[in-house]
Amino acid sequence: MLLLALASPDEFDILGITTVAGNVPLELTQRNARIMCELAGRTDIGVFAGCEKPLRRPLITAENVHGKTGIDGIDIYTPKMPLQNLHAVDFIIKTLLEAKENSVTLVPTGPLTNIAMAIEKQPGILSAVREIVMMGGAMREGGNTSPCAEFNILEDPDAAHIIMRCGVPLTILPLDATHQVLVSRERIEQFRQLASPVGDAIVGMMEFFNRFDSKKYGSEGAPLHDPCTIAYLLQPGLFQGKMCNVEVETESPLTMGYTAVDFWRVTNRSPNANWIYQVDAEGFFALLTERLKS
Repeated sequence: MLLLALASPDEFDILGITTVAGNVPLELTQRNARIMCELAGRTDIGVFAGCEKPLRRPLITAENVHGKTGIDGIDIYTPKMPLQNLHAVDFIIKTLLEAKENSVTLVPTGPLTNIAMAIEKQPGILSAVREIVMMGGAMREGGNTSPCAEFNILEDPDAAHIIMRCGVPLTILPLDATHQVLVSRERIEQFRQLASPVGDAIVGMMEFFNRFDSKKYGSEGAPLHDPCTIAYLLQPGLFQGKMCNVEVETESPLTMGYTAVDFWRVTNRSPNANWIYQVDAEGFFALLTERLKS
């Protein structure tokens, strides 16, 4: 996700990058974000470390998927780019309080803890939010961490509950969509042909993810989850969505983190999210390859 966003300076004025504990602990996610910035030559953007655990629950991680480093498949080192001193939650609050109304888009691709905590601390920040475009949730695909829950939502369902009810425009890229953009061997070779540090890093990470996801799902390759958010912002025509009511289960041990999507409007609950259910995979990979050439 970061590499595609960093490769699109004409479209995005990136105000900052916030990190949260998720696939791996916070000390690794903030380091990984700085490595990606250095790899892309974008050390002009501040990286802010956020919450070390979910709002009300213990942390779960996913090293079995992403490796012990969180970005296994590439060379790991200590980045020279400094970590900002301000906590990510305080950065979000400060940035939004100083921003114009409806001017900032938030793009969370991990657990929603930082944004939810910022809203709880300072609800007035929501007037500055144009839209939240997030990766998370599942309906028809089922869960990837429990039988019914996707990892980002299950990690902090209480935070997700806050986001679903915060009232700002919300677009959700769930597993239903991201499982349509699979990294086949042919697509990996296309990135290898970029013959650049960014291309090499993408190939390394994709090859690592493929070993796990191809075995788990029996598919031709691993899905590319997080870049779908940025691709949606760059070319929304590649995606099809439907306004639905989406609620998050926060009580049941059996279905914790389940995203209940009223796709067919069988309740009286008002739609609160644009639920993406279809992706033009060929167009997505064409966009990704074209942007990462430079």
